[in-house]
Amino acid sequence: MENYGDTKTRCNWCGDTSIYVDYHDTEWGRPVHDDNKLFEMLILEGAQAGLSWLTILKKRENYRAAFDNFDPAKVALYDDAKIEELMANPGIVRNRLKINAAVANAKVVLAIQEEHGSLAKFLWSYVEHKPIVNRFANIDDFVTTSPISDKINKDLKKRGMNFVGSTIIYAFMQAVGMVNDHFVDCFVFEELTGGSA
Repeated sequence: MENYGDTKTRCNWCGDTSIYVDYHDTEWGRPVHDDNKLFEMLILEGAQAGLSWLTILKKRENYRAAFDNFDPAKVALYDDAKIEELMANPGIVRNRLKINAAVANAKVVLAIQEEHGSLAKFLWSYVEHKPIVNRFANIDDFVTTSPISDKINKDLKKRGMNFVGSTIIYAFMQAVGMVNDHFVDCFVFEELTGGSA
């Protein structure tokens, strides 16, 4: 566990970099039901493949500006000229496969919204619309995939999504609160569970 200029006990993986600590304290593991935010996290988790999450966090505002605040209806319309513009943008990860995947994945999100009413309804149905609460004591307890992340990954790939994968999907589930993987003595775990370790 880490302490960061206060008396709060945190998961030690967030270290002491302020942007990471803030992300841990205010976002990671807190349930997200907004479609644009869910789409954002899907794209950013995919963009992170092979990189550190801190690298992506530092570029996130650039991503939001470059990708129209992750509005899937806008991203789905990106053409070759827009993709070339993104490839020239030093504020994001300039990987053509990842950028192309964001556009393709936006189209999948629109189809899911059409079919299920929202991306949130679709994704949260996999966990019966409530977070799975794990009770991990330290980083050694962490898992990187689960049967549910395997299933979501398989279903999304069938629909045409790229840059997903079970590990990426599990990290996404952690980030958007579909699973609560804060350590049991972390103050966020207590906030999210009412202290019931």
